[in-house]
Amino acid sequence: MDFLTCDLPGIKKLRSGKVREVFDLGDSLLLVTTDRLSAFDCILPDAIPGKGKVLNQLSAFWFRRLKDVPNHLLETKVLSYPSSLAPYASVLEGRSMVVKKTKPLPIECVVRGYLAGSGWQEYQKQGTLAGEFLPKGLQQAERLPEVCFTPSTKAEEGHDEPITWNQCQELLGPEIAEQVRAMSIKLYEQGRDYAATRGIIIADTKFEFGLYDGDIILIDECMTPDSSRFWPMNQYKIGENPPSFDKQFVRDYLEGCGWDKQPPAPSLPEEIIAKTAEKYQEALEKITGISLRD
Repeated sequence: MDFLTCDLPGIKKLRSGKVREVFDLGDSLLLVTTDRLSAFDCILPDAIPGKGKVLNQLSAFWFRRLKDVPNHLLETKVLSYPSSLAPYASVLEGRSMVVKKTKPLPIECVVRGYLAGSGWQEYQKQGTLAGEFLPKGLQQAERLPEVCFTPSTKAEEGHDEPITWNQCQELLGPEIAEQVRAMSIKLYEQGRDYAATRGIIIADTKFEFGLYDGDIILIDECMTPDSSRFWPMNQYKIGENPPSFDKQFVRDYLEGCGWDKQPPAPSLPEEIIAKTAEKYQEALEKITGISLRD
């Protein structure tokens, strides 16, 4: 069954994001992860079966594992949710979590450990990454000399836009900007090192943060195939765009189909949908040992 939208009669929905539905539980929020897929900041019309459960369970895994940076997770066990959600237990199982209410910061914290995607494109044109010059002669997919923090705007609609470190400091203030940069790099390095033991290279990823009782905490999702570029270690070669366990598979298809990257997004062929679902589930299995196929 396609899981593109979620409504819970009697439970107030605050908003629908690109992938998640957000409900108000009073002193907390309920996040429900759909099977929607967003590419080039457009929501595609087709569901990717099981995708929401992959994202939810992978995020929960990282939230529990990466203890050095506080996060918003409160509960993932449906039987422990507020009683008002009991009628929806079968809908929520595996694809939801109860989280703290925060005031989200207005940027996306992108961290890059390898030269790929838009970072590779910028380097080819200008020799820079997020406006900062890199050594000459780097190749596509090469590991960067040091991890780079490359923030962007967080657009409710349309495209997120890269911003410089100075612009990031202007938006957040120097102190908060320094904190989220340090937190982002620490999270990425810890996640990258663990994933490497599971045969996956995390080339880059995106984090979001919010303010909770005056403290900065990690929110939204954490190192999923939607927010990260996952490469199989045994197929990695410098100078080539490696195969991936993430939605780069869909991006590559869309790049070649003639779409102008403006809404509405085109439908995906059945084989692309099936292959993408398989890639997402393989990422979950490799990193966590959890299988949706069981």
